Amino acid sequence: MVCAPPLSGSVPPYYREVYEAIRSKIDERVQVEVFQRLLSRTDLPSAVQGQIAEHVDYTDGFLSKVSLYKALALIALAQQGKQPSPKLLENCIQEFPKPQLGEFKDLQTLRMQPTQESPLMVSQTLGKLLARDTVQVELIPEKKGLFLKHVEYQITSQHFKISVYRRYSDFDVFHELLLQRFAYRMVPALPPKRMLKGVLASMSERDFIEGRRRALGRFINLVARHPFFSEDELVKTFLTFNGSDVQVKMRDACKKMGDEFMTNTIASLAKEYLPADIQAQFSSSRELIRNIHNSFHKLRDRAEKMAERSKENATDLLMFGRELSTLGSDGSPIPSLASSQSTWGILRQSLKGLSVEFALLADKGAQQGRREEDDVVEKLNLFLDLLQSYRDLCERHEKGVLHEHQRALQKYGMMKRQMMSATVQPKEQVSVEQLESRIVQQENAIQTMELRNYFSLFCLHQETQLIFTYLPITSHILGAFVNSQVQGHQEMGAVWNDLQQKLGCLFGVDEMQSPPLTPK
Repeated sequence: MVCAPPLSGSVPPYYREVYEAIRSKIDERVQVEVFQRLLSRTDLPSAVQGQIAEHVDYTDGFLSKVSLYKALALIALAQQGKQPSPKLLENCIQEFPKPQLGEFKDLQTLRMQPTQESPLMVSQTLGKLLARDTVQVELIPEKKGLFLKHVEYQITSQHFKISVYRRYSDFDVFHELLLQRFAYRMVPALPPKRMLKGVLASMSERDFIEGRRRALGRFINLVARHPFFSEDELVKTFLTFNGSDVQVKMRDACKKMGDEFMTNTIASLAKEYLPADIQAQFSSSRELIRNIHNSFHKLRDRAEKMAERSKENATDLLMFGRELSTLGSDGSPIPSLASSQSTWGILRQSLKGLSVEFALLADKGAQQGRREEDDVVEKLNLFLDLLQSYRDLCERHEKGVLHEHQRALQKYGMMKRQMMSATVQPKEQVSVEQLESRIVQQENAIQTMELRNYFSLFCLHQETQLIFTYLPITSHILGAFVNSQVQGHQEMGAVWNDLQQKLGCLFGVDEMQSPPLTPK
């Protein structure tokens, strides 16, 4: 797909008529399927139709109005026998030609009304969400700053194919602006900037910084994969802007756009798409997701303990091997009383080399712990971060929009009572007019709040769908857990087998297969 250049010629009225005839009734875009049907009506050779389609810019299966106009211009130029290309549009400075699309009254039949889904529905799969982007967050080793040192991160977006450098303060501003722009969506929380006193006393600064890096990685990946965040200008700026004033750039972008309620084309129509039992659906979904959250929290805790045990086991194996080596390195003479019958001298020499195998076992155990941490615990934490952002969203909905609406209604009631009192008791005309003006303003404010309340419910319903879209990540987590155990046990088992063979050569088969020292 090649993005066509901006239109340089003027758009004839016919283009607008075609757009109105085939655009979606829900928003101001045209479905790609509808455009393809339109293209097939042109009687152009299929190869030429393919060339035109390649030059059409579309996003998520839709063409914008401008993209359609460019496509219509390319169709008309191709019908004149010209090779369709973006260069033609650049050179066209007069009014664009009119394409031949058959009877105009038939164009409306191209619109795919029966198959259109409600905008309330989020048609996504886990695979599609994960494929939107993968963002790597790497720690820059040196601390920047002349006096106050700070950690810097290299952020690499697979989708935008670019690396940028960000500080924690950049993440902080980005998070603040996300909450302003998308107040009715799941915005994941940021990890703390500093270690909490008393809570993380046993954690080293290095461990804290690494944990924060992982949490920032989960945060930005959840944001970059969110269907309503991923293409937003604010997110693009954070992931791609290479200037030194990224915070100013983000604030300017957010100020120009406003919040999602102001830019969403169906925000004022949200009530029409909400089911009659939306509150009941919300309550039942919220309870189910709360239970899921609790269970995944326990799973994560257990997985963390297993990863920690694997690392502790690695340390114990290493120390076990070192003790054997110390035992074998003991040069104390063997008493003559025991030397004639004891094989300890020979055995002691053999023990020196066993620390190598135990060091290898320890290394495999440490790898197992890292696998469990990276592949299992981290995936569990990612989903837990998402679930927590859903709980935070529910609280914002109840304590924010609903609470503000209630306060506005109370204020309106108080003003109405004041107005009634003013009509009963004679007062200055100016104060009555001022009160009337304030009442009108309050009525408008209440109406806006009601629209925002419905839009908040609309978004909440969509975000609930995203939670269920993410739920199949359970199979990813289980697969990672099983694979880590299989790989770990196979690698450890191979080293244990080698060690068993080595012991058999060193000490003899009889010693290796001796009867138990204690009765069963």
